[in-house]
Amino acid sequence: MLILDNGGGISEKVRSNLFELFLKIKPIGKGTGLGISISYQIIVEQDQGKLECYSQLGKGTEFIIKIPMNLN
Repeated sequence: MLILDNGGGISEKVRSNLFELFLKIKPIGKGTGLGISISYQIIVEQDQGKLECYSQLGKGTEFIIKIPMNLN
């Protein structure tokens, strides 16, 4: 699955910690800092899939989700 946008992008500093719990990149009061880390836990740790993020500042962000066909 491919999810992409044409927004402002994500800096390398933020991307390097993107899948950590409680990472806050939104203003105070917006979001919990859990969404991407929970997605990572489900896709990668639980289902042995892959969650990749590619981004360029000023050009947008792309997330690629790969889930195996056969889950054990």
